[in-house]
Amino acid sequence: MFFAPALRTRAFAPATRGFDRSFERFLADSFAPASGALKVEQNEQAWTLSLDLPGVAREQLAIEVDGTVVRLKTAQEAARQFSAAYELPAEIDADATSAKLENGVLTLTLGKKKAVVTSRTIAVQ
Repeated sequence: MFFAPALRTRAFAPATRGFDRSFERFLADSFAPASGALKVEQNEQAWTLSLDLPGVAREQLAIEVDGTVVRLKTAQEAARQFSAAYELPAEIDADATSAKLENGVLTLTLGKKKAVVTSRTIAVQ
């Protein structure tokens, strides 16, 4: 496969930004060595992510939930550096989320946010 650099103008760049991100994800998933095995399962109430993180202590791991994205990052002083972000198809309920690190396997249970129904029936007089 041959990759050729392309010069872009400012007017052209915003239109292709989404494509660039998708292409970067494709390359990262296809050619980068896997940093840990990820297993994703879901049911009606939550997603369950299982990730292999050997050599990482509970105190060294930070988990952040922001909308549909969950971010994992180890502390600077950790022996093993790890940083990842996963985007899920729907909003995550941070209150219904839990994490457990046991024997080098991180298990995240990310609660699905319930859809709020804002429609009302109005009586016609």
